[in-house]
Amino acid sequence: METLRDVTHIDNVKLNEEENAVVIIDQTQLPNKTEYLTLGTAKDLYDAIFELKVRGAPAIGICAAYGIYVLARQIETEDYDTFYAQFKKDKDYLDSSRPTAVNLSWALNRMERVVTSNQDKPVEEIKALLLAESKEIQAEDMRMCRAISEYGLALLHDGDGILTHCNAGPLATSRYGTALGPLFLGKERGMEFHVFADETRPLLQGARLTSYELQKGGIDVTLICDNMASIVMKNGWVQACLVGCDRIAANGDAANKIGTSGVAILAKYYGIPFYVLGPTSTIDMNCPTGDDIKIELRDPDEIKKKFYTEPMALEETKCYNPAFDVTDHNLISGIVTEYGVARAPYVESLKDIFAKKEQETLHNK
Repeated sequence: METLRDVTHIDNVKLNEEENAVVIIDQTQLPNKTEYLTLGTAKDLYDAIFELKVRGAPAIGICAAYGIYVLARQIETEDYDTFYAQFKKDKDYLDSSRPTAVNLSWALNRMERVVTSNQDKPVEEIKALLLAESKEIQAEDMRMCRAISEYGLALLHDGDGILTHCNAGPLATSRYGTALGPLFLGKERGMEFHVFADETRPLLQGARLTSYELQKGGIDVTLICDNMASIVMKNGWVQACLVGCDRIAANGDAANKIGTSGVAILAKYYGIPFYVLGPTSTIDMNCPTGDDIKIELRDPDEIKKKFYTEPMALEETKCYNPAFDVTDHNLISGIVTEYGVARAPYVESLKDIFAKKEQETLHNK
């Protein structure tokens, strides 16, 4: 029987023993099958990210960091310029797989800086530095999840009803998760919550992943269709909404899985606090507002055919299938990061969060 720790500390993204490939849990096969995939080529890595075999902003970033190291290791040259040209080609290719989640480009850019800032060193030494950096990105994610869980838990009370949308648990990160992290940490400390998990159409991450993680972790969870969120709020069963994020603009607008903004609007109407939980790596201070976030459009067949034995609409029926929407900052009660909780006005509080991050980074050096 699985324990809470088995759930919160699952190895969903890692390097293999030889450190020449990335191993992930194929999240498209959950909850009925647990399958591990070994990714050793650029196409394998691209497809895994694009096809949501690995998903969740932090997990995507970790996978990309390990992935670009694996690809760099395969470049057989001692000439820096030749090495960097191929590295840049691989990096840009992986970066094109998911345009909305900022952690993807954040991790890849961070790995690229290792290459460009060490061009005076031998290529083999640069590869070793890339390996160390990729491992540090995952180690930072583990620390980040724990800190977010602590700050998020401080906003909750024992016995609260929680509504969440999509998946921001251990499968989407390295440890605990972001939006689900406070619930798992509270469970460890003897607190009880009742969670209403939106199924999250059309890809059902809430049904397949969130309810799976919570059920396995021993947390009381009830799965609901997305259009049932209003009635459970009206019934007084929800005291807080917790969601993750894929990109946060400088003004506090937050992009998350499609349907999130609707939950926020309902929460505002019913007077329920709505919290966005995510690491500072998902905050894009170069992105002024949510209007500047590029929203990924996906295959219409995800609506018409996926998970169905037969199509649920005529072949010629048009579909609009955005992967994300943007929740206006005015609907957000707080943005929970690893450096504290930002409150409105976010233009100022997010700057304060980064100032605290810089101060702590300098202190730890």
